[in-house]
Amino acid sequence: MFLKTSRYKDSRRFEPDEQGAIRCKGTRPREIGAAVGVIEHVIQEGDRLDLLARHYYGDTRLWWRILDANPDLQSGVEVSLKDRAGEVILIPKAKE
Repeated sequence: MFLKTSRYKDSRRFEPDEQGAIRCKGTRPREIGAAVGVIEHVIQEGDRLDLLARHYYGDTRLWWRILDANPDLQSGVEVSLKDRAGEVILIPKAKE
């Protein structure tokens, strides 16, 4: 179902309940381990996860790596660095 390169490739599907019904046709959330090989970044006014990903990884699409290392940045469905200037976040090492 997922590409070999997908970060969700090892996620498990939902299991059927006692009656054999699958209540959610989808995949369970993927497990996120501790960030390894991190550096600390002090948030500056105007920082965005995609721009930080471009700066540190050379690819704006890797913003989720930074979010995985800093789950406290997410508030409900919104992820914002606004009003967080001066706070320190972790930037995990780029995958080889």
